[in-house]
Amino acid sequence: MDSQVHYLPLTPGLFSILVILFAGLIILVQLRILRYAYIRLGVGPGMALMLLFGSLIGSYFNIPITILPGPVRSAQIVDFFGMRYVVPLVTSWPGTVLAVNVGGAVIPTLMSTYLVLRYQLWFKAMLATAAIAFVIHSMATPVQGIGIAVPVFLPVVTTAILAFILSREYAAPLAYIGGSMGTLIGADLLNLDKIAGLGAPVASIGGAGTFDGIFLTGILAVLLAGIASPSRPRPAW
Repeated sequence: MDSQVHYLPLTPGLFSILVILFAGLIILVQLRILRYAYIRLGVGPGMALMLLFGSLIGSYFNIPITILPGPVRSAQIVDFFGMRYVVPLVTSWPGTVLAVNVGGAVIPTLMSTYLVLRYQLWFKAMLATAAIAFVIHSMATPVQGIGIAVPVFLPVVTTAILAFILSREYAAPLAYIGGSMGTLIGADLLNLDKIAGLGAPVASIGGAGTFDGIFLTGILAVLLAGIASPSRPRPAW
């Protein structure tokens, strides 16, 4: 069962689009076009690319937490808001495996924690996360065979606007924190009670249904907020 828990959350075609987008970012960073955006986030371009690369590779890996009994679906492609999500092929499956996705949950949580500590954004980060979680939760949709899904660009637009309103100087880190944590909480954690009846063989927190939004938030929301920020944010330490 362990090998069947790990799978790409998107179809190969859509996942390839994210890979191409990431490759484009490498070129732009090397040309120093995006350098200022990542400086405003509080990490260097090299570290930022490592985080995004880790998210892409980590999206394949899920850490099982528990098993929710019930019938499950297998080997399907589910369409939602123009995105195509993969229901993995499983055999002899005991029920829905509740798991945590490495690329869509573990890495963003570690990065968000670092940014909160670096800039001491406790109150504003909680406010941004709570507001975005509310918006995402209102739009999150239970999808049979997948789990909980949200429109892919909703986290991006919401976080960029809200982060800029909360703080111009710290818009970039707030965009990352609010976008990733707000999506995880609003879409996945607040809907855990709905997962058991969806027939998903693997319901991954930060995985299929939310990974694409979180990954794009790491690119686009930070870029948008970074453009609006007038100067490099000052770390608290």
